[in-house]
Amino acid sequence: MALTLATWNINSVRLRADLVARFLREEAPDVLCLQECKSPVDKIPLEVFAELGYGHMVARGQKGYNGVAILSRHPLEDAGHRDFVGRGDARHVAARLENGLTVHNFYVPAGGDVPDREVNDKFGHKLDFLTEMRDWFTAEAPQRAVLVGDLNIAPLEDDVWSHKQLLKVVSHTPIEVEALEATRAAGAWVDVTRADIPEGKLYSWWSYRAKDWSAADKGRRLDHIWATPDIAGGAHGSRVLRDVRGWEKPSDHAPVLASFTL
Repeated sequence: MALTLATWNINSVRLRADLVARFLREEAPDVLCLQECKSPVDKIPLEVFAELGYGHMVARGQKGYNGVAILSRHPLEDAGHRDFVGRGDARHVAARLENGLTVHNFYVPAGGDVPDREVNDKFGHKLDFLTEMRDWFTAEAPQRAVLVGDLNIAPLEDDVWSHKQLLKVVSHTPIEVEALEATRAAGAWVDVTRADIPEGKLYSWWSYRAKDWSAADKGRRLDHIWATPDIAGGAHGSRVLRDVRGWEKPSDHAPVLASFTL
């Protein structure tokens, strides 16, 4: 069975429902995971997506902040969620397809601007969130699963526009990179995107602050697709749809896709 999954921090699913619809029409993934939906679940415009064949959804939401949703062309079973760090944030949801594949959709906290938990609670929140992810995967080894989402960390040197200049910038600091790697290793997750595209600069996020984001090209790979070893060998066709960042009134993130032969 062939299956294509996509992940995209949409930065308001209601504001950008037309962009989601365009993406679904043009790319037609089997499953689309959205982060930063900024909407209660009952306000997500599912009817717009259902008209395109995506009538199945599992989501967690809250008004104005966070929010994660999994849209699918195939039936989904709600596989629960975890309230990491006990803050009641809608930052994780899981769904199970009829073929037994579990999809985890994460929105890891951004961490604020100062990479020091002593003076920045947001950075401490981020590190604690990652620690709880690590401990979960250590206690319960995931199987036949995919983990996707905005993990808000660009781990590799080629995942940022300047490794040297961003070493002290939140999203690429050594402590964050180490925490993300410990989380990945705890579940034996395979970074599917980099398995498919092992070399070269690769970004999925470009700041709104740049007057010409494409020309400046100061990006970071914050959005990830991981898979457990039992299915990672069937992964292929990874892509970052950079052009989507240039659509009208876009999110600052671009969609990331991967296909699997299961």
